[in-house]
Amino acid sequence: QVQVAESGGGLVQAGGSLRLACAASGRISRINAMNWYRQAPGKQRDLVATITSSGTTNYADSVKGRFTVSRDNAKNTAYLQMDSLKPEDTAVYYCNALGLVTSARGFNTWGQGTQVTVSS
Repeated sequence: QVQVAESGGGLVQAGGSLRLACAASGRISRINAMNWYRQAPGKQRDLVATITSSGTTNYADSVKGRFTVSRDNAKNTAYLQMDSLKPEDTAVYYCNALGLVTSARGFNTWGQGTQVTVSS
């Protein structure tokens, strides 16, 4: 089984920064991509940032230039550095990891989420 756990959420003032971490553990042969999503109350869950095993990154337009995703392959951990935070960034942030348990079996695992609240 593969588990994913997020950490690092909290309350911050507008303009501040937070760093989220996403750690994957269990029977992991390879992690192909780690994705960060967020869901605000009453809204759908949206993709925020993606990082592949080779380090290729992609961001939602709403966070480009403010958020930076990175990963430590040796630790099966991804990070989301969030700077210049805005009240509209308030949401539960979820990590999603996709990869292989064996060459014939993959995984697509979500974490429980971490709350980020940005006050104005």
